[in-house]
Amino acid sequence: LRQDRRDQNILAAVADELDHAGLHMIDSTTYIPEHLATPGVLTRKRPTSEQMADVQFAWGILQQLADLDVGQAMAVKDRDIIAVEAIEGTDRMIDRAGALCRSGKWTLLKSGGTRKDMRFDVPTIGVKTIERLKTAKAACVALGPGVIMIDKPRVIEAAEKAGIAIIGVAPP
Repeated sequence: LRQDRRDQNILAAVADELDHAGLHMIDSTTYIPEHLATPGVLTRKRPTSEQMADVQFAWGILQQLADLDVGQAMAVKDRDIIAVEAIEGTDRMIDRAGALCRSGKWTLLKSGGTRKDMRFDVPTIGVKTIERLKTAKAACVALGPGVIMIDKPRVIEAAEKAGIAIIGVAPP
């Protein structure tokens, strides 16, 4: 920890200490499977072919960044990465992407990566995320396996009202 203070390492060290004390942490999604992103189109609005091309272009890059514990999200338009989430979090990254891409119609990708410890800091979106995406003129959201959708039916309903497509990306 003295050399690597990334969130995942610190949280894993805390979890190990709790485990040594007899307190065992479990996967934080264990009791909410109905609120997790699932593969396929989740909204009536389907992503455009351009948005799907953006997802295909950037998904592997996002997975690598997430595996390196850089961030869990990125914004993409026309196979150009507009913004990458870092320590500021997804909300501020969305705001920055909206400011950088004033024409809108960009895609948010969100995933925990392939080595995500699901006991803590699980990628999450909610209705407020959708509202922020609408303000930032996003048009599509691509979610990786295990991303929590806080109150999934309401998130989908909010996306429908905002004209934002949501898709779940299948595991590799």
